Formats: sequence, C-alpha cells, structure tokens
Amino acid sequence: MSTSGGAAVVGSGPNGLAAAVTLARAGTRVAVLEAAETSGGGTRTAEVVEPGILHDVCSAIHPMALATGFFRAFELERRVDFAIPAASYANPLDGPDPDPIAYRDLDRTADELGVDGRAYARFYRPLLDRLDGVVDFALGGALLRPPSELLAAAITGLRTLEQGTPLWNLRFRGEAAPALLSGVAAHSIGRMPNLATAGVGVVLGALGHARGWPVPIGGSRAISDALAADLLAHGGRIETGHAIEHIGELGGFEVKLFDTSARGLARIAGSALPGRYRLALSRLRYGNAATKVDFVLDGPIPWRDPRVAAAPTVHLGGSRAESAAAEAEVARGGHPARPYVLLAQPTAFDPGRNPADANAVWSYTHVPRGSDIDVSASVIAQIERFAPGFRDRIRAVRVTTASELADYNRNYVGGDFSAGAVTMRQLLFRPTASPEPWRTPAPGVYLCSSSTPPGPGVHGLSGWYAARSALRHEFGLGEPGLGVGAA
Repeated sequence: MSTSGGAAVVGSGPNGLAAAVTLARAGTRVAVLEAAETSGGGTRTAEVVEPGILHDVCSAIHPMALATGFFRAFELERRVDFAIPAASYANPLDGPDPDPIAYRDLDRTADELGVDGRAYARFYRPLLDRLDGVVDFALGGALLRPPSELLAAAITGLRTLEQGTPLWNLRFRGEAAPALLSGVAAHSIGRMPNLATAGVGVVLGALGHARGWPVPIGGSRAISDALAADLLAHGGRIETGHAIEHIGELGGFEVKLFDTSARGLARIAGSALPGRYRLALSRLRYGNAATKVDFVLDGPIPWRDPRVAAAPTVHLGGSRAESAAAEAEVARGGHPARPYVLLAQPTAFDPGRNPADANAVWSYTHVPRGSDIDVSASVIAQIERFAPGFRDRIRAVRVTTASELADYNRNYVGGDFSAGAVTMRQLLFRPTASPEPWRTPAPGVYLCSSSTPPGPGVHGLSGWYAARSALRHEFGLGEPGLGVGAA
C-alpha cells in the first residue's frame, strides 16, 4: 500500500517519538504534532527551580532504558551517554543498622542484608537468570500472545503472587529486605500488597540487579533528543506549539497515532470512533497522582548513612509497614503525614549538568488525584528524617501540585502520570481486551500512549507496538531496522 498519505503522531512523549521513528524508518511520511512548545513529554529537562540549573520535569532515572525491546533495537546506549552506578536504589530505615541498598551485584546486596540476605537472593536469582524472558512477559504488550519463555513467565507470576498478597513477608524475618521490595513496588502508586504494584516492583527490582538504573547524562531530555534526531534524519518533522483539538484537523494524513490519554483520544476523535469503543475509553479509570518537589541545595544531601549517596534513586518510605500505610492513606483520599517519597539525586553521577555549587534534587510524593495541596513540608520532614541537616542545605524549592501536573500535560489526568491507574485489570485490558489494543476500530486510528500496553514508564514500547501494527495493517510494510547502522 502506498505511504503517500503519511502519518500524523499527536504527542511527542517517548511513545509518540518511538512510533514516529519506526514509521519514518519504514519510509512513511511522518509529522509529530506537539501542543507544548518543546517536545519530549515525560522526558523533558528544564530550568525548573533556578535559572541555569537543570531538573528533569517528569522522569529522572530510567530502569527500562537499557532493557526494553524498542530501546535495545534503537541502540539507545550508543546514542545517549549514561551513568550506570553500582547501586541502583536505597531505602533508608530508622535505627543504627546500615541502610539497605540494591546493587547491580545481587550477591553484594544479599551480603549486606543480614538475616534475610540468602532469602532475598533466592527471590531474585531465578528472575536474573531468565531476565530477557521476564522482560518479554512483563512488557510484551499483547494480552493473547503466549510468553516467549514459559518458565520465566511462571517464575515472574509466582513472585508477583507472593509479593502481591498477605504472603509477602513469609520468606523474610527482618525489615531491610521487605523494605527494598516495597520501596520499588510503590512506584506504581497503589495499595500494598496487591498484584499490580507487586508486578511492577518485581520487574523493576530485577532490572536494578541486572542492568542497573541508568542516569542519562544531560538529563532525561537526552533520550527524547536522540529519538527526535533520528526522526528528523529519516525525513520526519516535529511541530511544537501545535495542539490538535479535533481529528478533522488531521484530514491530510492517512494514519493517525495518538500519544494521548484514552480520555484525550475520545475527546479529539469523537464520533469518528464507534460508540462502544468510546465507552471503553471512558471506562479507563485514572489513578492517584504525584506532587513534585524539586530542590536546589548548596551541597550534598547529608545522609545519616553516607552509603546512600551512592544510589541515584532513594525510596523514603521507611519500613514496609510504613510505606504500605502511607499508600493506603492516599488511596483513602488523604495526605500522609509521613509520605512515601521517591527522590533522585543525579548531580553526583552527572556533575556537568549544573554549576559546581548547586545540587539539583528531584523528588515526588503520592497524593490523591487532583490534589492542589502543597505537601513540601511533609516531604522535607521525611527527607530530614533520614538526612539530618537537609533542611539547612535548601537554597530554593519548587512545588508542582498534582493539579498543576495535569495542567502541564493533558495525559496526566488529575496528576496521574501513568495515564490510567495501574491495576491488574487495567494492565490486562488497557483500554480494551484485544490482541492489538493499540489499533482502534476507526480506520487508520491508533492509540500509542501509556493508556495502552505495557502501561507507564519510559520504554517507548507502546509507540513501537502501535507503529508496527500500523505498518502492517495500513501500509503493508514490515518492521524496519532501528539501529544506528540500519538504513
């Protein structure tokens, strides 16, 4: 089929850019239309707090950047410089013992976990031995597609079942190992234990022990810049400041791909979509949200345990029981006094990003969807709890509430940066039950955002899967090569 009509991609987040790159590499005429004045979506880096000091606007550390099928095919590691620290994440605890740290080296991690070290290693070792199969099972995208490695899928499922139910403490006796597991599971914003948060934690934790959690040099925008550069090199174009309010504005394009929320697609496409499908889009439930608190410090964070400075990501929820209680409070519509805080400290790993006298610290905490409450006081108190003297290091702070996040990015409905709650049902039916959930019933219309499988995260997979489907169904073309040396 001719590609003369070309394709429009609405939205320039990593999924939209991944879709555009895939289409352009296949010889399709592609235009990316972005409402904001800069491209990148969740991978923007900007002067958020003070002029001349860079903070990542949304995502900061990238567990999936070196692991997913799209980024591996795209050879992202050859296009972007990454710092890959020996430590992936830490989870400080009260008390005199050293804080638990998850290293790329599983044995080193286990050696420092004391009484639960061997149990922790037994939990993760089978996952690391079959990591490619684990990633394929978790991020493969299609509900009805059989997993490439049945044993990897079975082990992932069993680990998820264990950590997603009241059995989650069965193999452990102390607090350190469970805290490491809960700290990473809480990324998904939801009650714990439950299967959806557990599944997220199992996979992200395995990646932390196998390939690390990379820090892109120069900020997250280095990832979107690499995608944009490849798109432009293959004849595509990007138009920023170009909001699309109605699908009729895309009449000159044969195919339309939407890196928007499910709600956004329903709004823009309207009656171009069958009523039953629009109803399915409207039923996609949005989750709770994040309030972001960015800091500029006049020096390093004074961690009580100095070893924590070696981890680019720090989970500040305290013990497993405390993190679970904080997430339950958010699920009830409250703002915890002792919240779960996810903190990134990239300056030590990318010192050229900012002036030598400035330490840019990124953090967010979970809040009810649509919250407009400034929670910086509780966030600062939680950091101070594990880093006495932190408050005295603060030079400037900027709070972005959940409602402001929603204003910043239409995909973040109510501040839900996952573009749909992370629940088991919505991981399986996102937004509908289909072997190709990216393809809508409307001719030539595709949804390629985190509202489709495999869900949230900077992985580019939703866009890649949608573009491959469009190439096959609309243009009669196969998947192109994406690597640096591919034509």
